Amino acid sequence: MALNKERATSIVTKFGKNEKDTGASEVQVALLTERINQLTGHCKQFKKDKSSQRGLLILVGKRRRMLKYVQRTDLEKYRSLIKELGLRK
Repeated sequence: MALNKERATSIVTKFGKNEKDTGASEVQVALLTERINQLTGHCKQFKKDKSSQRGLLILVGKRRRMLKYVQRTDLEKYRSLIKELGLRK
């Protein structure tokens, strides 16, 4: 269920300044989005797994708060991040 190392490093290099920039808000939002997508598939398959559903809701809340922070600090980064991740249809 966890994010594999190769996928995580590719996300970090794509959204961060370098391969070790895991603390940037954009990187954190992208990693959360990847985990949310994985958990969504899991929860569709296993409907009675309530602990995973709760974890999914917690991750969605974290991502929402992080996106609110990015929007407040740098609007252009927020817009490009939303477009690149495919959020907000």
